[in-house]
Amino acid sequence: MKKLRIVILILVVLALAAAAYYYFVLRNQASAQGAYQTVAAEMGDILATVGATGIVRPNQSAQLAWQTTGTVEKVNVKLGEKVKDGDILANLQKTSLPQNVILAEADLLSARQALEDLKTSTTAKAQAEQNLAKAQDAFDDAKEKYEGIDFPRASETYIENLQAQVDLANQQVSRARRFYAMFAKLPNGDSRKAQAIASLTSAELNRDSLVAKLNYVTGKPDASDAAQRKANFEVAQANLEDAKRKLERLVDGIDPVQLASAEARIVATQATLNTAHISAPFDGVITEIEPLPGDQVSPGRVAFRLDDLSRLLVDVDVSEIDINSIQLDQPVTVTFDAILGKTYNGKVVEVSRIGTAIQGAVNFTVTVELTDADEAVKPGMTAAVTILVEELNGVLLVPNRAVRVVDGQRVVYVLRNGAPEMVEIRLGSSSDAYSQVLEGDLAQGALIILNPPAVMGPGGPMGGPGGN
Repeated sequence: MKKLRIVILILVVLALAAAAYYYFVLRNQASAQGAYQTVAAEMGDILATVGATGIVRPNQSAQLAWQTTGTVEKVNVKLGEKVKDGDILANLQKTSLPQNVILAEADLLSARQALEDLKTSTTAKAQAEQNLAKAQDAFDDAKEKYEGIDFPRASETYIENLQAQVDLANQQVSRARRFYAMFAKLPNGDSRKAQAIASLTSAELNRDSLVAKLNYVTGKPDASDAAQRKANFEVAQANLEDAKRKLERLVDGIDPVQLASAEARIVATQATLNTAHISAPFDGVITEIEPLPGDQVSPGRVAFRLDDLSRLLVDVDVSEIDINSIQLDQPVTVTFDAILGKTYNGKVVEVSRIGTAIQGAVNFTVTVELTDADEAVKPGMTAAVTILVEELNGVLLVPNRAVRVVDGQRVVYVLRNGAPEMVEIRLGSSSDAYSQVLEGDLAQGALIILNPPAVMGPGGPMGGPGGN
């Protein structure tokens, strides 16, 4: 009995010790669990975005300045007025303009008349046809002479006839000499001697001329004559080609070169005349007005600012890390500090292909267009732009505030069996509050600690938050 009581006592002590152990362990676990803020890992949807800020600008903007001196005669628009391309915004008094601008009006009329005459006149074509005919005749003649260098200059019949004339001329010279011999001893001044000398001289000149002709047609040109004929032929050939080209340009009745020259003269004269006023270069709204009637102006003085407000754009800088996720037509939301409580919509309309390095960071310019802007949105306002780059559905999510970085690795702490446990994870797309889990020993429903302690046992101090 005594041994039995000892055994029972020992069992009671053990039971009390076990009860005390489990009481204190469970109490500590419950205390630890109560000290942590946790949230269950869950499947959900995520909108991955890229945010940036920029300044609202109009689709097109221009500062319009005077191009000549003068006195403002009339201002035709008011601030905020919509104008069309080509509308005259203001003009100068004609009497105050420089002489070249005043004379430009007369020059313009003259240039237009010259252009009209050029389009309706057939004189140029007729002249070109005449020039072509003359060039063709000159070419044929030069070609015949050039190609005849290696051939006889006359036919055999012509040469034989010319030789016969030379023989007859020699006989006439012989008779003239015999006739002169009859009177040679007479004194000078005797009419018979004079007649004999004249007959002899005439016969010799006729013979010499015929001999020269015979020598020419029976001989060949020398090197100088051949070179001259070749040069004449080449010049005639070039002139013929020029004449053909000029006529080809006039196939429609107008020389394109002359037409372009006449049109350019009109454009230049009109440009000079246009300096007497300022016109709108595109459709837009007058956002600044400087001149008043009577003002004296000079070249370069700004008169108006014109803005095309039909489209409002925002240029933002996007990091090289995010630029490849930006695509045309991606949806955008835009908010303004100056317009509280309202969000505007837009889309990406342009993505720069070249980055700009500033202080070691490379950024790319992305242009966003507001699609539902109202009168409250004005150029120059600062806009906060959020670009939706990806939409994921049914993925495992963790809160960004729970993510830490330990030794360069992103981790979260999970409450398991009442104690925090570090889990390495690899993240994908992120939003402002949540990130997608791509890899890691993390299942749906796991209790993720939002406020893990600063020191986790032998692992040392925890890294800082690593979300987004």
